[in-house]
Amino acid sequence: MNSNKNTANSLIPAGPKLKENCQIPVNPAVLATRYATDLIIDVSGKEPQIRRGKNNEFYIPLGEKEFLKTVPVLSEKGFVLISLFCVQNFEDSHGFTLFYVFRLKGFSDIFAFMQNVRKETTSIATVFPSACWYEREIRDGFGIEFKEAFDKRRLFLHEAYPEGFHPLLKSFKNGKIQTVQNPKEAYPFKQMEGEGVYQIPVGPVHAGIIEPGHFRFSVIGEPILNLEIRLFYKHRGIEKLAEGKKPSACVPIAEAISGDETVANAVAFCTAIEKIAGIEVPPRASYLRAILLELERIYSHMGDLSGMITDIGFPRMTTPFVILRENLFRQNELLTGSRFMRGAIDLGGVKKEISGEALSKLALYLKTFVPQFESAITAVHASSSLIDRFSTTGILKKKLITPLNLTGPIARAAGASYDVRLDHPYGIYKDEPPKRMTKTAGDVLSRFEVKAAEVLNSASLIQKLIISVPDGPTVAEATGFAISNIPDGYSLSMVEAARGQNLHWVYVRGGVIDRYKVRTASFCNWQAIEHAVLGNIVPDFPLINKSLNLSYAGTDL
Repeated sequence: MNSNKNTANSLIPAGPKLKENCQIPVNPAVLATRYATDLIIDVSGKEPQIRRGKNNEFYIPLGEKEFLKTVPVLSEKGFVLISLFCVQNFEDSHGFTLFYVFRLKGFSDIFAFMQNVRKETTSIATVFPSACWYEREIRDGFGIEFKEAFDKRRLFLHEAYPEGFHPLLKSFKNGKIQTVQNPKEAYPFKQMEGEGVYQIPVGPVHAGIIEPGHFRFSVIGEPILNLEIRLFYKHRGIEKLAEGKKPSACVPIAEAISGDETVANAVAFCTAIEKIAGIEVPPRASYLRAILLELERIYSHMGDLSGMITDIGFPRMTTPFVILRENLFRQNELLTGSRFMRGAIDLGGVKKEISGEALSKLALYLKTFVPQFESAITAVHASSSLIDRFSTTGILKKKLITPLNLTGPIARAAGASYDVRLDHPYGIYKDEPPKRMTKTAGDVLSRFEVKAAEVLNSASLIQKLIISVPDGPTVAEATGFAISNIPDGYSLSMVEAARGQNLHWVYVRGGVIDRYKVRTASFCNWQAIEHAVLGNIVPDFPLINKSLNLSYAGTDL
């Protein structure tokens, strides 16, 4: 891998006016369109044609020269790259359109810069490091080359896929492909050299029931000098599978992205479709969706808390968390008919009515759950040996959060405050915001404490929602008609899943899905583990890994 070239040299610097005189204030009261317009005018001297999206997003088409000139300014102003994806033959264009999606502190709106390309463009990964995986993903899926990219290795297409195979092209139709039986070249892992440096390869096949991932450790003695991960052993073609299907047929696809994010991804997909179709979700359905979202957050965090304790050999202390988590699964099944709440969310609301009696039983259970959970947490804090193993282990530095777009509990445990429910509120969270739970140390102990606090916060929020849930329909009355007559359009939606920011972008054309882009929090957060383990010993890797709770399936789309 050649990392000597600095792509920033190819990115056109901003003019002196912006650098010296134009410090546009980030003020929530300033309209997003005005802010973006002023910024672009100062960079390029031209007023952009900004399009307002369906769900608080703004689309800003720019030529390659104007965009490359804008990139350093976006970084300087604190924009965070949260997604980068490609669409072929978007609207009236023939070719490829790249969408560079950014958020900016102080705005609930999202900024999506659009650039039309043919078969190549310039990498922005030296300015926005989170772009690296996205650019490799686009290269695999569409065959677009990114000039001067510092990493041009394949991402989700492993060596068994033939050369010239790009499955997201419109010309490719789903079906069996002829794989390469004996690839000529192996994947080029980074080579760490020096006296006493040796490698420890772990995976992709692991002991126990776990999805596949490869971890290549470079170690000196016991401390970890470098870690490189390789995923995508179970790439399923989720995005391609959705193409050409009716929106209603894609709800189960969204649910299947990652099993323990069933509700989060279903809500995100449905929200995007609802915005395109002009469907207003009834108040009762919004409350029920929020209750299910928070239940999903609780059981996910419970798995992490028990897993962290298990990974340092404290099975007795793990037991209360495992029991409480199992009881939550049983509550899920009583409410929705599914332990993972599959089939509960539908376009226009929720698929199944949840009675007042069932909600009352859930509220009653939570009254017993909370003190039992608090007792288990107190026992954890009373164990000096456990605290010793958690404290200062696997530190994630705050300075990595923005460049890698790290979100969720792992970021909030390292000093960040970002939470989609609060910074880009959706559904009932606009009226019933949760509390921000943050720590600053960034170690395993901080991640444990943030997740524990979020469990209690979610339980409290659910109880509050149950008291306030209104009567009324659980599905928008005109949903069937609206979906049958859905207009051409596109929309971006985000949710705060248990692991962090999940993003879904849907483009409907001719009544069917033309492009479905999904990016779960794990796609970004996986890159954090390569930094969090440095200087730690290899036996602490399972603990650090579990504290981050990264989804293989949510990344291996």
